[in-house]
Amino acid sequence: MNDVTRGVWYGLSAYLIWGCFPLFFALFEGIPAYEVLVHRIIWSCVFLSLVITALRRWRPVKLALAEPAKLWRVLACAVLIASNWGIYIYAVETRHVLQASLGYFLTPLVNVALGLFVLRERMAVLQVVAVGLAGVAILVQLVTLGELPWMALALALTFGTYGLLRKQVALDGLSGLFVETLLLLPVGLLAFSWLSTSGQSHYGGDTLHATLLMASGIVTAIPLLLFAGAARRLRLATLGFLMYINPTLQFFLALWVFGEPLSQIQLASFTMIWIALALYSWSSWRSQARRAVLAR
Repeated sequence: MNDVTRGVWYGLSAYLIWGCFPLFFALFEGIPAYEVLVHRIIWSCVFLSLVITALRRWRPVKLALAEPAKLWRVLACAVLIASNWGIYIYAVETRHVLQASLGYFLTPLVNVALGLFVLRERMAVLQVVAVGLAGVAILVQLVTLGELPWMALALALTFGTYGLLRKQVALDGLSGLFVETLLLLPVGLLAFSWLSTSGQSHYGGDTLHATLLMASGIVTAIPLLLFAGAARRLRLATLGFLMYINPTLQFFLALWVFGEPLSQIQLASFTMIWIALALYSWSSWRSQARRAVLAR
């Protein structure tokens, strides 16, 4: 098996696991989202420390921690990713998987919007049109349904902003996520202590809940490691294509497994966002093809 084929399998595995996350987090029924988040932080940190030890990757972690004045961006990333995790868990627990799916469909378009309005990057016309079309899709839901899909928007904005800040941090994916969870660990341990002393913790309730809460850290880290392996072996265009597996799986799980209703207005909104993503993908593919020709 060559490197590219191996990369495709790593990427497929990562996005398939992410796409099946609703099935895993639905098992936490009866456990508040914030408690699941606390354990996700704690056990992710524990598992990642074991992985870093096994891979002998402590050097970049030590270098990052040796300069605490430069850790504010990592801390901001940590708060954003924890917020994203918490909102996602809450969306699954309250059976708003369609909104979670919409949020991850919107994420690449939010990235384009952040590049356009925050970084003042020059964007292709089709990419600007794609962002505008996504905005119209959200406006349609707001006007016709009288409600804003806030979970979808919060997921897209937190993950999009996380990506924006993460690019400014000189840490690889594994080391970066470990340092982020390490910075959140004191808060996680304090919250866990409070839940335990107040008798609200589900960790010691039964073996199943305890096992699931501990497994949340492993389930968080494994697809990240697979994605890192894919990113080293594949072109960005290939990764960009695979990226849509995750929200597509969640979309169909919401309909077929969780039985969430999909109104005509929501379907129209999703359709507009899918068209926007097609325009964005086509524009990105064209620009990459043009750069490849110029580089010859």
